Amino acid sequence: MTPRILFCAPASGGGKTTVTCAVLRAFLRRGLKPMACKSGPDYIDPMFHSRVLGARSCNLDLFFFSKSTARALLARNAEHAGVTVLEGAMGYYDGIAMSSDASAYDLARTTETPAVLVVNGRGRALSAAAEIQGFLAFRQPSQIAGVLLNRVSPMLYPSLAETITKETGLPVFGYLPVMEDCAVESRHLGLVTAAEIEDLQEKLDRLAAQAEKTVDLDGLLALARTAPDLKDRLPELEVVAGNPRIAVAKDKAFCFYYADSLRVLEDLGAELVEFSPLTDRALPAGTQGLYLGGGYPELYAKELAENASMRRSIHDAVLAGLPTVAECGGFLYLHRTLQDPNGNPWPMAGVLEAEAYPTGKLGRFGYVTLTARTGSLLFKEGETIPAHEFHYWDSTAPGTDFTARKPQSNRSWEAAVATKSLYAGFPHFHFASYPEAARRFLEAARIYR
Repeated sequence: MTPRILFCAPASGGGKTTVTCAVLRAFLRRGLKPMACKSGPDYIDPMFHSRVLGARSCNLDLFFFSKSTARALLARNAEHAGVTVLEGAMGYYDGIAMSSDASAYDLARTTETPAVLVVNGRGRALSAAAEIQGFLAFRQPSQIAGVLLNRVSPMLYPSLAETITKETGLPVFGYLPVMEDCAVESRHLGLVTAAEIEDLQEKLDRLAAQAEKTVDLDGLLALARTAPDLKDRLPELEVVAGNPRIAVAKDKAFCFYYADSLRVLEDLGAELVEFSPLTDRALPAGTQGLYLGGGYPELYAKELAENASMRRSIHDAVLAGLPTVAECGGFLYLHRTLQDPNGNPWPMAGVLEAEAYPTGKLGRFGYVTLTARTGSLLFKEGETIPAHEFHYWDSTAPGTDFTARKPQSNRSWEAAVATKSLYAGFPHFHFASYPEAARRFLEAARIYR
């Protein structure tokens, strides 16, 4: 059995992450060993899930993955969980372009997961039922099996819940009131990261305590147990000899990684060693490969610049041929300079003869398909891989070794730098969507020594 539910909402900003974290923490306090997954390419919400549970969360993305791979990843991650909570992205039906492809709805249908619509009840009465009825009728089957109200007063809840059930036929699984002391701030790439909130555990416990009072946890569990078993399984991966030692940048500046993408490297035999470009003096001893993920290096540009020893260590190693993957924030770190939010330029690793600067707006945002224009570390010429861009900073030389194409669109552009030992660019990708790229990375790392 794989008990599971999916929390979704009519739109972004409705409180899905707050509700998900509150219910996860409440389930954890019951001793249920819950698991969490996030629909789409978002990095930040799974960090909150992980802090709630003390265990890694996963991303389930139907642009990155085939339907079978998505079901298999869910099955593997949920294998030992008492209940799994999936969190949708954006509005329930919002997918690629103006379609529902790769939406939370698409994920609910693909994984046969019952969905609970999180509805913001503030400032509405009967109109809430009208909105819910619209979501129920828009696609058949909708997968929506219940409602949970957010930002509702205790006084209003009984009559509002009764009305919703009467008008829509759906059960209402309780509510969360407005909890200003549990709010999480936002910034240019979404919420602030979980590691930056000093009193996060206290906030999570307050949310869980509230959920225990006003959310029908037993009802949600009963609904989760109606989900059918998942039968898809991931293929076995042949281990790369020698357990290549991969240094993974992990600190406040570099924190955007997909847990299952790192797990592919581990499944292939990699030894992952975390280090901090902010505080460590050099790459870990014996490093055979380098993974610089995304994050917020622009917010820590001064501190990164002041760690000249680490900048030299990475500069010398990458130029000497150390197999390196640098996505988005990691790509910015390899530049000659990186401007902070005030426009002050700071020296970085200097591997790339380019400057990175803020634009004040999202650049080339969203899903893309990358096609390699030349053979390189990860890809053969002509190979394609699904990817995602999300950045407010740009580069004077964003790269020309791939063609990035928007799905369901004629728009395309050049992207990323690729050599026999380097991938560096704004597009993020997921090794679970193409494990052969991970294998090539580790084979290059094995040979490097």
